[in-house]
Amino acid sequence: METFLTHLCELKLELGEHALFSVGVLLVVGYFIGKLAEKLHLPEITGFIVAGLLLGKSALGIIPLHMNESLSTLTEVALGLIAVTIGGEFYWVKLKRMGKDVVIITIMQIALTFLAVMAGLLVFRMELPYALLLGAIATATAPAATVAIVQSLRAHGVFIDYLYGVVALDDAGCVVLFGVVFAIVSGMLSHAGGAVHIVLHAVLDVVFSIALGIVAGLLIHFMTRRKQNTNELLIVSLGMILLTTAIAVVFDLSPLLTNMAVGTVIINMSARNHRIFRALEPMTPPVYALFFVIAGTELRPEIIATGSILLWGGVYILLRALGKYGGVWLGCLLSGTEPRIRRYLGFSMLPQAGVAIGLVLLIQASPILAELSQAQQYMIDTMVNIILFSVFINELIGPVFSRYAIVRGNQMEV
Repeated sequence: METFLTHLCELKLELGEHALFSVGVLLVVGYFIGKLAEKLHLPEITGFIVAGLLLGKSALGIIPLHMNESLSTLTEVALGLIAVTIGGEFYWVKLKRMGKDVVIITIMQIALTFLAVMAGLLVFRMELPYALLLGAIATATAPAATVAIVQSLRAHGVFIDYLYGVVALDDAGCVVLFGVVFAIVSGMLSHAGGAVHIVLHAVLDVVFSIALGIVAGLLIHFMTRRKQNTNELLIVSLGMILLTTAIAVVFDLSPLLTNMAVGTVIINMSARNHRIFRALEPMTPPVYALFFVIAGTELRPEIIATGSILLWGGVYILLRALGKYGGVWLGCLLSGTEPRIRRYLGFSMLPQAGVAIGLVLLIQASPILAELSQAQQYMIDTMVNIILFSVFINELIGPVFSRYAIVRGNQMEV
């Protein structure tokens, strides 16, 4: 028996050194644990992260720690596709149809949530770069739970129209804010020099990242406008996204902002370009799954029980809730919406899951921050655990508040 176990361990080590074995195991185990999470009424993404945690060094050790470096390219591909998809949400016709009231409400709740969380964490002695990042991530909302409640109640009417409009714009706005903040923080963490140098570096990063994305988006549009075959669309579009992402990484630009600009340009150049997003769509499920499972292998769960996590996590959860509700209330007041919507809409903004987890894990996996000191890397791990703690709490209480808001805010129309 001992000999068998020895051979089994040797086989595990040998297979673990092969990148294809690692990718296969990550996908298969991630799929099954993701389905188990859904049966437990948790986000599928949570299952992916748990799968990575089990397969990584913290548990079974099937995926060696050094293998994460070999799989980092997959993380960059996932980032590119995610950002292009989000950029596609900035379709001018769609934004115009939503109306200025929804835009005002969304901007106000994003701004107030960002400022409240950032300021609160600074008061409790978190360093500015990490408070800025967590403030930006706090603006993300998870629409899945709220949409499921709306469908189960068969609710419709003005309140639901406002709810869907704000939810649709919120995550896109969050990612734009995060992209800008991430560029600024990257300069603060990795570049010596005064405040002027840091601000100038951040501004140039944002400008050049967006400029690169605009050029790439125009090239994709002109290269695909006469192509009818879906396979040709996929080959050209994916190839250009990979090239653009690589250029952004090599020149220390923001792949997030660059690819968001790509998606925004593509969707607004022509209504026919929706077919590019449809061609890319089959690529996204396995790539997204790998992104979150790989990120799970890098987690350090031993950090979550520390006093700083519980303190900062509690501050983050409380001030995010206040910022979301207060921002929606103020936005409704400024836009002149009726009191019923102003009173209850903010309660539907509390759930938080996939986008928030994705953004904080993106920080952890970013090549731009690969040269951080050990203390800085520890703070990044701390941020990951704060977000996971927040997601756990908000996924428990968020749907309860959302249902209350939908029933009360929509009471004359349910």
